[in-house]
Amino acid sequence: METTQGRPARLRVGVIGPGRVGSVLAQALGRAGHEVVATTAVSDSSRANVVSRLPTARVLEAPQVVAASDLVLLTVPDDALPDLVEGLAATGTHLRGTLLVHASGAHGHGILAPATLVGALPLALHPAMTFTGRDEDIERLPNCAFGVTAPDPLRPIAEALVVEMGAEPVWIAEDKRTLYHAALAGGANHLVTLVSESASLLSAAGVPEPGRMLAPMLSAALDNALRLGIHGLSGPVLRGDAGTVAGHIEQLRENAPESVASYVELARLTADRALNAGMLKPEDAARLLDVLRR
Repeated sequence: METTQGRPARLRVGVIGPGRVGSVLAQALGRAGHEVVATTAVSDSSRANVVSRLPTARVLEAPQVVAASDLVLLTVPDDALPDLVEGLAATGTHLRGTLLVHASGAHGHGILAPATLVGALPLALHPAMTFTGRDEDIERLPNCAFGVTAPDPLRPIAEALVVEMGAEPVWIAEDKRTLYHAALAGGANHLVTLVSESASLLSAAGVPEPGRMLAPMLSAALDNALRLGIHGLSGPVLRGDAGTVAGHIEQLRENAPESVASYVELARLTADRALNAGMLKPEDAARLLDVLRR
């Protein structure tokens, strides 16, 4: 593929799977000067995305999208990606010289191997961002990083595409891709669960606007964690307040028994991290862990 001053040449972009992620990435590439020419559109939501975000794209079948494009976004669910790639390769779709880009965090470029064997150019570009399907998704993209994995000769192209979308490319080795994704999913997805759980418990305690109460404290906690790591920790586990933790568990058993197991495991992990960091005295940790074992 030709490049201009280290940047990808203007590309014809196609999308297979114009959902929350695919439609936004295609829109971002369009804003960068590439031409979004073709897309699939199976569901009502994907057709709505095409109308609102990709008005220049023709709706075609997947092989036709590939034929019309220099770069194809394969933005289908993770479980559907292997069958899609194998199907394109097995049916003789012309893939030679085509940039195939998937946005799965859990996979590197290896999952595109069937297409690579017939001449496709594989790139894994995963935006480390949550997508809601709302208009603000495209505006959030320039503030995020992308996990980039590709064969070494294609690394400059992969990174240039991310830069063109206004984001920051971060190189992830092929064999570290699943670990990378576990870290992101554990942080982002479980954070939502934890916040929702806190809000629910506050409601049960009679707080009329849990979100309003939580926002300043959780914002400060997140900022501390991002800047200071475990040294941004506060609270009863750090203080070694085994009695307070025992009281928490008792109240959870009475009011939200489904939350006990997660509270105990997270408290144990917090104690271990604080102990290893020299922030929690061994004797205090022992009392805490005894409470948590019970």
